[in-house]
Amino acid sequence: MVRDVTVISVSVPEKLLERVKNSIKEQGFANRSEIIRQALRTFIMESRSLRELEGEIAASITIIYERDAKKGQISEIQHSFGDIISTFLHAHIEEDYCLEVIVAKGEAETLRKLVDAFRTNEQITQIRVSVLTAPK
Repeated sequence: MVRDVTVISVSVPEKLLERVKNSIKEQGFANRSEIIRQALRTFIMESRSLRELEGEIAASITIIYERDAKKGQISEIQHSFGDIISTFLHAHIEEDYCLEVIVAKGEAETLRKLVDAFRTNEQITQIRVSVLTAPK
């Protein structure tokens, strides 16, 4: 079966590339292209479901970033959305990484902007969003 594919070039930090290589071995991906295709599919699916939401929603946003990251950038995002962030939990995981769980409740559009601000921040290495429709 011949598939129509386009070759793209992606620049990643050395640490991330090492983690990709380990994941390929551990999870049985055929190569780097296959793991990147799967990551892109997941990103598109999660983004689409978040984009389709309307009205007031509640969400937990979990982020992981390197401990020596510029904390001001992440803190600045949180302060910018202080009106919808209810609380957050900060924890040190492993030696070099921090994890934060942010609980937010507000209009879907504002929550999308918060998630987009985290997703586009180069300091954040992972993000997971769990969304619930707020009870009425």
